[in-house]
Amino acid sequence: MVGREKTCWLINKKSIIKTIKKKSLKQLLPFIILFKTSHNMKLSILALYFLLTSVQWSYAQQAKENPSPEEQEIISLSKQKWIWMADKKADTLAALFHEKSMFVHMGGSWGKEQEINVIEGGGIWYKKAEIYTASVNIIGNTAILLNDIDLVAVVGGNEVINPFMVTEVYIKENGKWKMGSLTFSRLMRPVKINNNNSNQSQQKH
Repeated sequence: MVGREKTCWLINKKSIIKTIKKKSLKQLLPFIILFKTSHNMKLSILALYFLLTSVQWSYAQQAKENPSPEEQEIISLSKQKWIWMADKKADTLAALFHEKSMFVHMGGSWGKEQEINVIEGGGIWYKKAEIYTASVNIIGNTAILLNDIDLVAVVGGNEVINPFMVTEVYIKENGKWKMGSLTFSRLMRPVKINNNNSNQSQQKH
């Protein structure tokens, strides 16, 4: 039985080293010792499985925290877009929005022309977007960005604050990124932003 355990240990040791990067071996060491000395193989394998899962999750988090230059370009463009919307720079936004772009709000959905008219005419004033997280995935010439935000907006003369997960889709055409869609999905979490002069309303926008 001891021989079989030793053989299993050697086999699994090789697979573990192939799976985990060198800088994670220190984290793995206590579990390697447990695996090597334990007489309960199932328990040891289970412990190693959970370690592998946690390490992979850690690398995934690290990748999100360190976006590629192209991903960072999209994140920066998105942040700049919120500033343009707050400043009602309709012409600049018109150049960013694709001709076939779509915009989905709690109160309805429409295309580029109406969105520009809404911004320019003050129907919705995107006064401030407080961004908490931003993540982006690039698939070919398409980038999908998620923003967890609190949006301070003025709708019909009333200032309202809502927590949103905003989905932004960008398409790269002729070397430039164009916005293809902007979707607001209201979150169930409380508003985080500290704005004592504003009502935390759920008014449609």
